[in-house]
Amino acid sequence: MTTIDTQRINVTFPKELLDDLRKYVPSRERNRLIVEATEREIKRRKFRQVLDAMREEPIWADEDHPDLMTGEDVNRYIRELHARPEYRLWEDENTENAEGQGGQNG
Repeated sequence: MTTIDTQRINVTFPKELLDDLRKYVPSRERNRLIVEATEREIKRRKFRQVLDAMREEPIWADEDHPDLMTGEDVNRYIRELHARPEYRLWEDENTENAEGQGGQNG
């Protein structure tokens, strides 16, 4: 079992929120709930930061990809990707792995 390094902090909650926490979440589950909620919010904020940075300096410019300007262009590109031998190998490996797990794709 892996031990995770932890630290204790002091957090102040609005009384009404703390009352609800105590009412709806058993005492042994509160820490996990707070940690998981914090993790979700941190991930959301990191993702938002990446999106904001991409708005400032986009990673895609239409002029760099004139061959992908329409939906048909994109569909053609995807068909070409699927026809490549390396794509077929990856597809075969995934099919074998799924069959090894009871034949479920997923």
